[in-house]
Amino acid sequence: MPFTRMDQSTAAEWMNIGREVARRQAQMPTLIKSMLRQLEEQVDGFETNQLVHALQTATRAVRDQASEELIVAALCHDIGKVISVVNHPAIGAEILKPYVSREIYEIVRTHQDFQGRHYYALMEMNPNAREQYCHEPWYALAEKFTDEWDQASFDPEYETLPLTYFEPMIDRVFGKNLLANFDAEAQASA
Repeated sequence: MPFTRMDQSTAAEWMNIGREVARRQAQMPTLIKSMLRQLEEQVDGFETNQLVHALQTATRAVRDQASEELIVAALCHDIGKVISVVNHPAIGAEILKPYVSREIYEIVRTHQDFQGRHYYALMEMNPNAREQYCHEPWYALAEKFTDEWDQASFDPEYETLPLTYFEPMIDRVFGKNLLANFDAEAQASA
């Protein structure tokens, strides 16, 4: 019988939990695609819905020959809006964190402050909020991400790649076996 308290658990029970989590984890690409499709329902006063915005941002990354990881991050940078617009950068970054480099995680986590250069003054906020990150090694890439791709991607006339173009990338990035070490250790101890 499975444990009802963690302090009474066994190694065998945790191995079983690890296997079950790995099975569920394998569905992550499907979940991400579903969340992206939900962005299609969100327009929030922009000229495009949030899925088109995400696709345009990722399309610009593709055309700028960004890495696959960065392209997927560009596609998913606003995925947190499915849950909350206010703190969507943190939500999106945390979803991406196990799958991308620390640099890309930080770019997604801070992209709102970088975008602020383009509109924070209109809301009586600090348009130079990005400057707090100026000494970070990823600062220049965050500027490129925001200034060249993200803030420019609300154009209904822009020739945008479809979600199907990005699906194999989503499968590869979010299909990483995060529990590979756990599985290897479990097999070695069995």
